[in-house]
Amino acid sequence: MQPVFAPRTTSARVSPRLALILAAVLVPLALVLAFAWAPLDTISFSEGDVQYNFPQKIFYVHVPIAMAAYLAFFAGAWNAVLYLVKGDDDYDVRSYAGVHSGVVLGTLVLITGSLWAKVSWGVWWQWGDRQLLVFLTLYLFYAAYFVLRFSIDAGRSRARASAIYAVLGVALVPLSFFAIRIADTLIHPIVITPAGDNLPGAVWITFFVSLVGFAALAVVMLQLEVAAKLRHVRGYVASDEPGAPTIAATGERSGAVHA
Repeated sequence: MQPVFAPRTTSARVSPRLALILAAVLVPLALVLAFAWAPLDTISFSEGDVQYNFPQKIFYVHVPIAMAAYLAFFAGAWNAVLYLVKGDDDYDVRSYAGVHSGVVLGTLVLITGSLWAKVSWGVWWQWGDRQLLVFLTLYLFYAAYFVLRFSIDAGRSRARASAIYAVLGVALVPLSFFAIRIADTLIHPIVITPAGDNLPGAVWITFFVSLVGFAALAVVMLQLEVAAKLRHVRGYVASDEPGAPTIAATGERSGAVHA
């Protein structure tokens, strides 16, 4: 019997302890900096009046979560490529976990974005904004991943089809990121341009802390799910089928991961 959690894959991995520490420290710190230290955005009117835009502070949560979702989708696609090349079931688990974490984070992106839009612009969703539509397409594409995966019997065919699907979907990630540059609306303001950025130092520091914190949180989510699934496959049950023999009883590894 193999150890409960001893991955055979040789891909580089972030230290679980480091990721956990970064997420536990930086995410709360980012929230404190965002709401207690970072300056308020201001809106100037033609009459000379200025309005303080407090809802803009959700930027420090909304955008880093979106970046974390992109990171998870990339992890899912990268491990899908490794599965197609090497055929190692561990990569199928990691790809599944990447897509799953990306969809969870994507849900938070849509929720925070809708809250921001409602408070700032009076609507929950702006159908004319291309960046929103591209991200929604990305989100729905990867949500459909689970429909595909669980419509196929567990085994190599399922893992291969899921891997191909995960790789195809990642093409939408850069399109979603750069859609703001081709959008004809100001729902998502451009803060970084070839001429420089429009952000003061306090905003950059807060944003960077939040970005690293939520990226670390995405890594923690991935690692926890992968560890749980590999423990299940290697240490307890070799199949999801009722009454399936344990690895200890058969003395061999499952032919495919039943995520």
